[in-house]
Amino acid sequence: MTRLTGSALRVMIFIGENDVWHHRPLYTEIVHRARAAGLAGASVFRGIEGFGASSLIHTSRLLSLSEDLPVAIVLVDTEERVRAFLPQLDELVGEGLVILDDCEVVRYTGRDAESGKTGREGKK
Repeated sequence: MTRLTGSALRVMIFIGENDVWHHRPLYTEIVHRARAAGLAGASVFRGIEGFGASSLIHTSRLLSLSEDLPVAIVLVDTEERVRAFLPQLDELVGEGLVILDDCEVVRYTGRDAESGKTGREGKK
């Protein structure tokens, strides 16, 4: 299991829900590549409204415009691992926004692969 505490780097990638990479959703490709690269974690969030460089508003409130909602992918790991992953993002993200933030990891606990229990179970 990956252990991560203290100083880290957060990457946020903003793309469209319909963006693809070789007939596969782009957000899926990014998450799978992040996992293959050994990054500590990745999450994808679907937005309900937003606009980007084109200034075209995409919203879930109007059916005609809800076809390409904003998507944010968040990755967190050490600065070294994140910076090593950036060339892949450069290859994948043709349109969108990629930002980096310094952050501090206070707690990062996964499940024990054998028991399925989290790190909190069994503690008193």
